[in-house]
Amino acid sequence: MGASRARPDTPFMGPRTQDTRLWHPFSDMATVRDRELVITRGEDVWLWDEDGNRYLDAFASLWYTNIGHGRSEIADAVAAQMRELEAFTIFFDYANRPALELAELLAELSPMPGSRVMLTPGGGSEAIDTAVKMARRYWFEMGQPDRRHVVSRAHAYHGSNGIGTGIGGIDANRDGWGAALPETSRVGHDSVEALEGEIARVGADRIAAFVCEPVMGAGGVHPPPPGYIEGVAALCRAHDILFVCDSVICGFGRLGTWFGIERWNVEPDVITFAKGVTSGYLPLGGVLFGARVCEPFWSEPGRMVRHGYTFAGHPACCTAALANIAVIDREGLLDRALEIERDLTAVLRPLEDHPAVAEVRSGTGAMAAVELVEEGGAPGLMMRMRAAGVLVRASSPTAVAVCPPLTITREQVDTIGEAFAHSLGA
Repeated sequence: MGASRARPDTPFMGPRTQDTRLWHPFSDMATVRDRELVITRGEDVWLWDEDGNRYLDAFASLWYTNIGHGRSEIADAVAAQMRELEAFTIFFDYANRPALELAELLAELSPMPGSRVMLTPGGGSEAIDTAVKMARRYWFEMGQPDRRHVVSRAHAYHGSNGIGTGIGGIDANRDGWGAALPETSRVGHDSVEALEGEIARVGADRIAAFVCEPVMGAGGVHPPPPGYIEGVAALCRAHDILFVCDSVICGFGRLGTWFGIERWNVEPDVITFAKGVTSGYLPLGGVLFGARVCEPFWSEPGRMVRHGYTFAGHPACCTAALANIAVIDREGLLDRALEIERDLTAVLRPLEDHPAVAEVRSGTGAMAAVELVEEGGAPGLMMRMRAAGVLVRASSPTAVAVCPPLTITREQVDTIGEAFAHSLGA
């Protein structure tokens, strides 16, 4: 299993360290400030801290290290690109070859015919903000400026920028910030009828878009009920509402396809992506827009879109994405994800017999969650797993999420199951 001697004196914390100057995301810094777990090295599914302890990375760093850690082919490709052209803007009419090649490849892989790609420099937060802004702008250009309302789902996570915070469905992530985005609402995450009722309440002629993760990730790993994705897609079509698929977590093999949504044979209007597009080797995200959304902006001049990010289309980041996608394709990791889906289910489902476990959610992609009976029990279980040499994520007070690299072996999946059983106790 790999020896580890991390000392979890308090939830989420590593061994005692020097008082840090680093403000960590999503952290209680009064507690974290001298309790960091400093990771120094990675190789495939394994990580080491600066004390030499080894851990199995069972949540892919943060849902993104799809090809595993330490791939020299990514480092080599990026180094070569940086020696040739380290960076230059793609604003206005400027371009670089890696950005052009990546856009072409992503459009070819897209399930939406005629796709165009808008790149963002970081994670899914920028992609979501771009998608929602463009959905509203689309209706403005179509002569329906009142269509600004955005519907999302309870438990949804759509990043932490302003728009993503505003449409997010995790209440704790919105508390204390004030109104991040007007004209939004959330519906139950598993009910087509709830969306239908909200469309009737708000009025379809006021709704710009419905935003939906194929499988909810950070909100607790909630796969959609049978018929849900098909049902909400049909509702959006019937009411002429843009269907925005948030594939930031679900893309690039996590669900066994390039963007995840292909499993349901529906065609969204917009797809956001990030994380697995580079497997985290460099930050990059973006949005795929179907032909319908592109048409008013590409058909005639005079409709400049005043939106974009300084480092969008960064050539080194685009090179990392191209090399990463090549690895996924060459090593058959889309198919491997479906094997991991079955392996995780086989290993984790028996945990439902444990009195501390309320439910195991798995069976849709290489991701799963163990839901606990005890309110607030997830952080403690996460730390016991860390002490056993396996890194997982407490995605809610009661849910512990698993999302390993797609290179994980069945034996290593068994290690995750053994760590859960050990950490739950008799």
